[in-house]
Amino acid sequence: MITPLLIISGGILLSLIVEMFYDKSEMILPWLSITLFGVTAYYSLLTAYQEGIVFNSMLATGGLVHLFYFIFNFGAAIVVLLSIDHIKKVGIYFGEFYILMQSAVLGMMFLAGAKDLVMVFIGLEQMSVCFYILTGFNRKRSSSNEAALKYFLLGAFASGFVVYGMALIYGSVGSLSVSALSFYLLKGTPNIVFMVGLLLFIIGFSFKIAAVPFHMWVPDVYQGAPTTVTALMSTGGKAAAFSALLVVLIPVFANLEKNIFTTFLSVLATITMLYGAIVAISQTDLKRMLAYSSIAHAGYMLIGLASANQNGVTGIVFYLAAYTFMNLGAFGVLSMIESKDNLQIDLQSYTGLAAKYPLLAALLTIFMFALAGIPPFAGFFGKYFVFVSAIEANLTWLAIIGVISSAISAYFYLRVVVVMYFKSTDSPLEVEPSYQALLGIFISALLVLVMGIFPNSIIQLISFFVG
Repeated sequence: MITPLLIISGGILLSLIVEMFYDKSEMILPWLSITLFGVTAYYSLLTAYQEGIVFNSMLATGGLVHLFYFIFNFGAAIVVLLSIDHIKKVGIYFGEFYILMQSAVLGMMFLAGAKDLVMVFIGLEQMSVCFYILTGFNRKRSSSNEAALKYFLLGAFASGFVVYGMALIYGSVGSLSVSALSFYLLKGTPNIVFMVGLLLFIIGFSFKIAAVPFHMWVPDVYQGAPTTVTALMSTGGKAAAFSALLVVLIPVFANLEKNIFTTFLSVLATITMLYGAIVAISQTDLKRMLAYSSIAHAGYMLIGLASANQNGVTGIVFYLAAYTFMNLGAFGVLSMIESKDNLQIDLQSYTGLAAKYPLLAALLTIFMFALAGIPPFAGFFGKYFVFVSAIEANLTWLAIIGVISSAISAYFYLRVVVVMYFKSTDSPLEVEPSYQALLGIFISALLVLVMGIFPNSIIQLISFFVG
C-alpha cells in the first residue's frame, strides 16, 4: 500500500548514487526522474481503490491520497521535461536539481497522506526545505539569492505558526491524530485553546497557499526563482498545502456543531481573490503577473474550503488538477521564451509572437483562456464546481464575488493574447527550440482540453473517493 512512497524513496537513493559516482549525472538524472515520476503516477492511479491506513494510523493510502500522488508526480514529470534545456540555458545544469525535485515531491506525498499532524509537519518541512534551495539554485543571480532568503525567512515564520498551533491542539486533545481531533469534537464544544490552535494552523498554511494577507513572499519569489522551479512551487506546492488543509479541516468541520471558521475562510477567500485579480492588472512582468494570478486562484479554492461540503472538496481537487496543468503549460512557454539573461519575460517582449512563433502563441493562448475560466477549458469547470459548492452551503454572495473576480482577471489574461496577435514589432524576440519542453507543454495543453471536455467523468472519479 505504501509502494508509491517506496518508489520515490528508492529513486532518490538511486539518484544520489548516480550523482556521486557518475560525472555526467545531469544527463541521466532527468530521464531517471521522468521514469520515476511516471511510474509512481501510473501506479498511484492503478491502486487508488486499495484504501488503507498504515504506520500506526499516521498515514493513509489509496483513494483521494493516490489522486494527489498522481497530480504531484505527473506534474513533476512535466516540470522535468520543461527543465532539461532551460537549466542549461540559464547555467544551472547540475544533477542535484533533479534530486531536490524528487525530495520535494516525496514531502508533498507525505502531506497528502497524513493522518497525524506530526506527518503533516514532516511533509511540510521536507517540501519547503527543497523549495528554499531550488529557489536560490541560480546563485549567480542576486535576485535568485534574494528570493531564496525571503522565502526561507517567511517560510520559517509560517512553520512557527503551524508548530505553535499543533502545540495548542495537543494541549487540548492530548493527541495529534486527525481521528482523535474528530472524536474530541464529538464529545462537546471545543475549548478556546483548541480553536486558537486550529486558527494558527490555518494561518500557517495560508502562507503556503499564498492567501492574502500572508502572500507577501509570492511575487518576489516567483520572479527570482528559476522559471521551472516557480512552475513546480505554484502547482505541486500549492496542491500539497491544500491537500493538508483538506486532510485536517474537513473531518474537523464535519464534527463542529457550529463552524465558526466559515466566516473567516469566506473573508480570506474574498480578499485573496480580489487582491490577486486587481493587482495582477498592473503587472508587466509575466512571472509577477502569474504570481498574483496564483494568489487569486488560491482564493477560488478557498471558496470550496469555506463551503466545507462534499462538493467543495470535490471541486478543490478538480481545480487543483486543472490549475496544475494550466500553470505548468503557461510557465513552460515562459521558460522557452525567457533568455539566458532572464530577459524577454515582460509583456512587451511578446509583441507579435504569433507572427514568428505561431505554435507557441497558440499554446500560450490556450493556457491564458483556461486560467481566465473561459469554456470549454478545464479552468472554467474548476471555478464552476467551487462556486456551486458555495451556493449549496448558502454562501451565494461568495460565489458572486468569485464571478466578479474572474471577470476582472480575464482582462490581464486576454491582454497577453492581444499583445501576441494584434500588435507588431520591428525587433521580434528569438526563442531557442526545446523539443522536451514542447512535449511537456503539449501534454499540459491536452490535459487542460480533456478535463474541460469531459469534466463529469473526472468529477465522478473524485466524488467516489471523497464520498
